[in-house]
Amino acid sequence: MLKSEHKDLWISWEEYHRAIELLALKIHDSDFKFDHILCLARGGLRIGDVFSRLFKLPLSILSVSSYRGEAGQDQGAIKIGGSIASVEKNFGGRVLLVDDLVDSGVTFREVQPWLRDHYPEITEVKSAVIWVKSSSVVIPDFYLTYLEDSPWIHQPFELYDTHGLEKIRT
Repeated sequence: MLKSEHKDLWISWEEYHRAIELLALKIHDSDFKFDHILCLARGGLRIGDVFSRLFKLPLSILSVSSYRGEAGQDQGAIKIGGSIASVEKNFGGRVLLVDDLVDSGVTFREVQPWLRDHYPEITEVKSAVIWVKSSSVVIPDFYLTYLEDSPWIHQPFELYDTHGLEKIRT
């Protein structure tokens, strides 16, 4: 499923969508029952959307940012949005926290205590990602692929990081 080249990993749209489905099956087979799906934007948005449809639960979103720069590959200080965007009035109970990957693990390490501080009604948080890099200080509860050599993952939507609107006109 994965094409590796010079410590870089290139993922096609087809591989990306199938990875989301396989991760959903892994979570389903675990029998973990959750009340909310919370995705971390931006990387977890597509995963959260698919999970919301498959698990028949509304999607909640927390904006988090740590990567910046022209190509989005420069990691800086983590920024966590002020609140969760959700249609749910009471955000609590068991939460499935989803993102695309853990690189350093700093995002998950920072977000989980933030959630407990801001939403004390949360009783349990389990995390899920497609990829875990060996460089991560956090191992999510659910993941699809463990990457020993911690390659840079080129996901299919990242072309928009370097393509401007003028590029899509052609």
